[in-house]
Amino acid sequence: MVTRATSHSTDGETRRRVTRLLLERGQATAADLAHDLGITATATRRHLDAMEAEGQVETRVVRTSGRGRPAKSYQLTPAARTSFGHTYDDLAMEALRWIRRFEGEDAVGGLGAEQVARLEARCRAAMDAVDSDDSMARAQALATAMSGEGYAATASVIASGGQICQHHCPVAGVAAEFPQLCEAETRVISRLLGVHVQRLATIANGDGVCTTHVPGTNRGRQATGASGGSGPVPLPDPERADR
Repeated sequence: MVTRATSHSTDGETRRRVTRLLLERGQATAADLAHDLGITATATRRHLDAMEAEGQVETRVVRTSGRGRPAKSYQLTPAARTSFGHTYDDLAMEALRWIRRFEGEDAVGGLGAEQVARLEARCRAAMDAVDSDDSMARAQALATAMSGEGYAATASVIASGGQICQHHCPVAGVAAEFPQLCEAETRVISRLLGVHVQRLATIANGDGVCTTHVPGTNRGRQATGASGGSGPVPLPDPERADR
């Protein structure tokens, strides 16, 4: 017989796992979460319903290519994300507003650039130990370094090149009002990889994950076209890009 206390403990652990999965994925359907959790979709929806009632998750409708009903996707609410910690508090927000009011937008951008310059220095030091000829290793090293800074970042190869996803933003609350921070961070990623990158989504803008697209090399695209397939293209090699 399962006691009430044991049941509550099990529920709490499952919901912590759901929270972690949604943090890593950005968003997911109940079926996808059930597969990773190893429980039924019905049980997963029960947990999601409870979390939604508590303001921990919110839903989005995802259109599918088929004729079936649109799928319901879940993602963490801003309130749920705060449990993972933020490095800026209300005082920092007020300080930035003061700077903007009396010094202007350019001063805010300058402060953002100075802050991410320190992040860039720490990430570059972590990447120096990686083989410069292994572009995917460099992207993974950058993701690992950013994770150490609180970004819960991952790197992956996709058909058009690669992408770096930041599943948590330590400054999301501030960046929502001051996008200069996101812009400065994007420039840092570009410099570290040695190629122009494009920010496709940000947590500060209400997306589930900060996603940065890294374009593939011409050689990789030609190889894909020659084979007639659409397989992964290697991430660009920053060392070659500088030549």
